[in-house]
Amino acid sequence: MDRRHKELWRRCRSLADGVTLPEPFDAESFVAELALERGRPIELMQVSVPSNGPCGLLMSTERADYILYPTNTTALHRRHILLHEVGHLLCGHVGADAGADGIVLDAAAGKALMPNLAPELVRRVLGRTGYSAVEEQEAELLASLLAQRVARTSVRGTARHHEGGSDLAGGLARVDDLFGSRKRRLP
Repeated sequence: MDRRHKELWRRCRSLADGVTLPEPFDAESFVAELALERGRPIELMQVSVPSNGPCGLLMSTERADYILYPTNTTALHRRHILLHEVGHLLCGHVGADAGADGIVLDAAAGKALMPNLAPELVRRVLGRTGYSAVEEQEAELLASLLAQRVARTSVRGTARHHEGGSDLAGGLARVDDLFGSRKRRLP
């Protein structure tokens, strides 16, 4: 691993270690606490994303930061998208060049993704240039490190919750924690 990659890992590990995660993990609680720590509102917005659209989007305005994430994907994927966009915030990737993860959208696609936002805000977001490859690597690595911590605490919490229960029930519950809740019948 070259020096640049080592520094990237060191920076992301330090940022990830400094983040407090709620146990059990809850996206709304996590974002609310992060907003308090930053002294700036963060709003989560679910959107229906076309198959060729971006997975997630971070928009920063004078008033707040907005994280748009898709409703039409798995719970695990939604959580990773949220953590990736939070990664951009934690890394300080906001400002004049912040944008839609390098994806160029036209006005119609932007309005389709963000139908509830004022047209001037959509134009402002679409006027940005996107993140650099290094910023994307940083946000993705930070998201992965945070997701790893969430998974470890979920498994520990589930194991404590299912003590005394069957190994199969505990194992299925841990899988549900990682990949989204789905009711299953035990054999």
